Amino acid sequence: MHRYKFVLYRPLQFLPVLFGISVITFILVRLIPGDPARVLLGTRATPEAIARIRAQYGLDEPLLAQYFYFLRNLADGEMGRSILYKIDVLKLIATRIEPTLMLVLCSMVLSVLIAVPVAAIAARNHGRLADQVIRIVSTFGIGFPPFWLGLMLIILFSVELAILPVSGYGNTLSEKLAHLVLPSLTVSLSLSTVLARSLRAAMVEGLRSDVATAARARGMPESIVFWRHVLPNSLVPTVNLLAVNIGWLIGGTVVVETVFALPGMGQLLVRAIFSRDYMVVQGVAMVFACATVLINFLADIVTVALDPRVKL
Repeated sequence: MHRYKFVLYRPLQFLPVLFGISVITFILVRLIPGDPARVLLGTRATPEAIARIRAQYGLDEPLLAQYFYFLRNLADGEMGRSILYKIDVLKLIATRIEPTLMLVLCSMVLSVLIAVPVAAIAARNHGRLADQVIRIVSTFGIGFPPFWLGLMLIILFSVELAILPVSGYGNTLSEKLAHLVLPSLTVSLSLSTVLARSLRAAMVEGLRSDVATAARARGMPESIVFWRHVLPNSLVPTVNLLAVNIGWLIGGTVVVETVFALPGMGQLLVRAIFSRDYMVVQGVAMVFACATVLINFLADIVTVALDPRVKL
């Protein structure tokens, strides 16, 4: 169990990271041109009304004081009050977290389901036509922008074939899953290409390893050698790569949710940026940061569990 000692001290290492993210987010949000009070009240608002709104939300305070208020709210388990929605930011995020969480989970699962068999086919046909085709397709797949890919999927499956909904989230579980198919596919098609390339390289190396050679010498069938020895050892770098791309995956949900009108945190963040709702932008950014850190932490635990040689 000494291999898992990092579980005790690793959360403490995340605190400076989250603190730095809070500082950067606070500064960048304040650099957005425009006054939240004027955006809220409109162009015909009087200076007195604007000053009253700024005082109500503490926007007339010095920047350093505003940041300390933000940290104090975080310490109290709060994130301030939304200027646009007029409710607590934490409660607002709680109403939007389910679609984003479901989108991320479905995208991760779908990416793995696509990447593993594709990488296995490429590795077991190393240097042949199937391997070359998969490598070329995966190279092109990396370059597809998510918003363009999402629009193409909408045209194909929603407009032409009319088998999947265009936008929204639905009410029942079946409706929600149906609405998540295209957004999840949009994200996973980009992510799975990266995972497949990494997994293929690890599998090719595993097929040439001494462990695989020894298993073949004992008369073990090639399929058993691959699935019992090569694949488990190849998953370790892929898990790490997936954890590294979690930040990209979460960031990609912002674009995808906007394309598919999915009422999640990404869509909330975009609207908050355009309306200069500082508290919401800061709150969503911190939730995304905490989710990324947590998933990387879980990936470290999975890595140690898969490979006893790894020590963190």
